[in-house]
Amino acid sequence: MDTYHDLISQTFDFPTVDFTVQDNELRFHDIPLMDIVKEHGTPLRLTYLPKISSQIQRAKKWFADAIEKTDYQGTYTYCYCTKSSHFSFVLEEALKNDIHIETSSGFDIHIVRELYRRGKLNKQSYIIANGFKRERYRRHLTELINEGFVNCMPILDNLAEIDYYHDHVTEKCNIGMRLASDEEPRFQFYTSRLGIRYADAVPLYEQKIKEDPRFQLTMLHYFINTGIKDTSYYWSELSRFVHKYCELRRVCPTLTTIDIGGGLPIQTSIQPEYDYQYMVEEILRTIKRICKEEGVPEPHIFTEFGIFTVGESGATIYSILDEKLQNDKELWYMIDGSFITNLPDTWALNQRFIMLALNGWEKSYKKIQLGGLTCDSQDYYNAEKHIYQVFLPERKPTDAKPLYVGFFHTGAYQESLSGYGGLKHCLIPAPKHVILDRDADGTLRNWVFADEQDSDSMMRILGYQQ
Repeated sequence: MDTYHDLISQTFDFPTVDFTVQDNELRFHDIPLMDIVKEHGTPLRLTYLPKISSQIQRAKKWFADAIEKTDYQGTYTYCYCTKSSHFSFVLEEALKNDIHIETSSGFDIHIVRELYRRGKLNKQSYIIANGFKRERYRRHLTELINEGFVNCMPILDNLAEIDYYHDHVTEKCNIGMRLASDEEPRFQFYTSRLGIRYADAVPLYEQKIKEDPRFQLTMLHYFINTGIKDTSYYWSELSRFVHKYCELRRVCPTLTTIDIGGGLPIQTSIQPEYDYQYMVEEILRTIKRICKEEGVPEPHIFTEFGIFTVGESGATIYSILDEKLQNDKELWYMIDGSFITNLPDTWALNQRFIMLALNGWEKSYKKIQLGGLTCDSQDYYNAEKHIYQVFLPERKPTDAKPLYVGFFHTGAYQESLSGYGGLKHCLIPAPKHVILDRDADGTLRNWVFADEQDSDSMMRILGYQQ
């Protein structure tokens, strides 16, 4: 029978830049994963910091090349969407690359202040403040503006939000406005709950912004949930948005910038499926064409990529504890963790990640189902994006080593959605989290960010211990 290595090599163009095999063991960014597992055990959460910087630099180059190729007259600014991962090591790595940030909560502003204290942000850094804002969030933004953070920019999400800034802002302030996009046709409702209706954009500017010398409307913002995809829906919404920018630009000379949100996808299969350079060029061509037709200047462009920035830096590793044959053909490999608690997107959104065995590449393979430790029937993973099945090396009770499996590009949202440091379903503990980086000479080093959650932590949260 063919080996697991044969299966992967025949199914994909393998090896890839990110994934290789040496001595029948998987390497991720040339990291000897089995050495990491030997040192730290499983379940294990990994973050590889250099991938964050490389993703940012890739996107910057795509936009720089597209600007040159299309003779686009505006500039490009990269922001990181903090809600994708708020961890300090993520923000500090991202900010090494001359970027700015987008926030969505009043608690983000505490992170902003700490990054400023550490010298990672300055008062000229852009803070694109999105979201429907409670009083705390509006108050913290106002404090930053009044303290001289000149590019702290509230993005108006509803008609009444500007009233708070009228009452509390004392310094000159740049303001943005988010437009409520139409959702994808198959969505459960028609228009996004976020942002201001298209019909209200010009009246809001005319009635509440134009005559106040403290405020300048400089940015128009939109975002669609499907992300940046080569579909008629995406191009239609982008075109509609740019036409509204042109309409507002004619009455508002300070409006110089658009924010097209996030949405660049990460790789969820070993096989590349997305032409990033083409999409960026087509976005610029679309904006340029409409602005020429409407006779207005081409705007500067901001993006706020979150998943794209941090997603591909992450990996989650499990060992196979045992196997169970539940009927004539359904073989279960039981992992030492949980999909619901560790990778909630696999359960809530049916998200597929890149899944590969860490060892046993010389062995024959089997079609299997992966089962998690919780008692929930939904705690499983049995379909890959490319083949709708899961295959892993065959394991035997006499094997000297356990079989290990890795899920890759899991760096965005999983801790936020599963509740990092809190309680998990069936009290499954949060796994150990290890950070990996390279020195200037390329030497790999790693350190523990957080050990596996212990029983004392859970007992304190539940009120059994003080």
